Amino acid sequence: MDCDKFLPKLSQNFLEILNDNEYFDITIEVGNDPHVKIFRAHIVILNYRSPYLRRILSTNKKKNDGTLTHIKLPNILPEIFQAILTYIYGGRLSLKNYDTRDIIKILIAASELNLQELILHLQSFLIENKANWMEQNFNLMNQTSFKYDSFLELQEFCRGLITKHPEKIFSSPDFTSLPENTLITLIQQDNIQISRVQIWEHLIRWGIAQNPELPSDLSKYSDDDFNTLKVTMQRCISFINFHNFTRQEFSKKVFPYKKILDRDLFDGVIQYFLENDNSPSRSEPSSSEPLPVKNISPKTIDSKIITIQHAELISRWIDRLRNRDELRNSYEFKLILRGSRDGFSAEKFHKICDNKSRTVTVIKLKDSNEILGGYNPIEWDSRFSSYKCYGTTRNSFIFSFMNKENIGNYVLSRVRNEYQAVNYLPHHGPSFGPDDLILYGGREHSFNTCNSHCKQLSYEKQIRETEEKFSVKEYEVFQIST
Repeated sequence: MDCDKFLPKLSQNFLEILNDNEYFDITIEVGNDPHVKIFRAHIVILNYRSPYLRRILSTNKKKNDGTLTHIKLPNILPEIFQAILTYIYGGRLSLKNYDTRDIIKILIAASELNLQELILHLQSFLIENKANWMEQNFNLMNQTSFKYDSFLELQEFCRGLITKHPEKIFSSPDFTSLPENTLITLIQQDNIQISRVQIWEHLIRWGIAQNPELPSDLSKYSDDDFNTLKVTMQRCISFINFHNFTRQEFSKKVFPYKKILDRDLFDGVIQYFLENDNSPSRSEPSSSEPLPVKNISPKTIDSKIITIQHAELISRWIDRLRNRDELRNSYEFKLILRGSRDGFSAEKFHKICDNKSRTVTVIKLKDSNEILGGYNPIEWDSRFSSYKCYGTTRNSFIFSFMNKENIGNYVLSRVRNEYQAVNYLPHHGPSFGPDDLILYGGREHSFNTCNSHCKQLSYEKQIRETEEKFSVKEYEVFQIST
């Protein structure tokens, strides 16, 4: 019968070997000046305990003249390497002796030395015992976890915090150090348990933190100061739906910062408040409560690919509404092109759709249930030159549905690089980004040959599970209007 009662004594003996100064055959220089320490160790133990050290040692063959093998590990602190050696020799690691930041350093060192058992253990320990600390230091954890491919459990922890508890990140002490893309991902979450006004206030705080030279008193801001803040927050502001603010909220919290809003956006919000009875004197939901959902189906949809329900969901995406928000615009989807009726060539697409704006394209793939598509708020233009192969917009998006019947199974991907949002190349049909959604025709081919593809570059997400080429069974282009 197997028995592991002897393992503690074995562990103790190996730790005694580590501390023995007589039989070592390798020295390890750890750290950088002025924090450098030389450790003595044993090649045979390192060789079998660390795949990384095994590779290093294979290129540092022991010399026959009695000279000791010497290697350097400059990226690891001496006190962290001491903990690693205790694990390597004795299979022991008492984490109670280390604060959380040191545990993360041990984890990073374990990753460098390819100690998979230790990597898994440390991730589990952090999630089970240091979750609150990681929430309070989200930016550090998010950057660290996605820097190393082996930190899969921590990556999942960070994704879960973004999607399930985004409000915790807004309130974390290191919120203002978040990168812009992470902040935008937070804003887009449907389940944020803080009010819209609080989100706006957090965004202002973030924008000011990126520019510490700005005055602390808003009344002392110059036009240049407002412009600095505007440039910093421009992308984030585009994801805020000010129509969901009450007049009082907009007046108190947004109006003082009106100079950081685009003129068209500001005028549009003011016009909306003038035309709609959204007065605080009326009985209305508080800013911390979701607005009641009122389903407004589009006026019409003549499509062989999508249904009225798809069109309503796309309308919400156009208005940047979350699922619980009231659909305020009932868009009409006017069919202007259908492949089976008008043809599948790039030439035909541009002849019909060039100079038309606010178009929605939907695509039915051949030999698949998938539906792909995209929204282009600006005009299509095939007058290609070396200076104009892309259209610039912050409001385009692409999407996919796995099948027509399950409308909830979709991927929405908004543009990330606004300068390469829409593809104008004349041999392409309705296409987005350099490769994000490309309908390729060329001079001699139509879209229903296998030349089209999706590869994430300028948009936030890959909308297909594969980058393999596909052919088009049917596609339609609609121009929307209210």
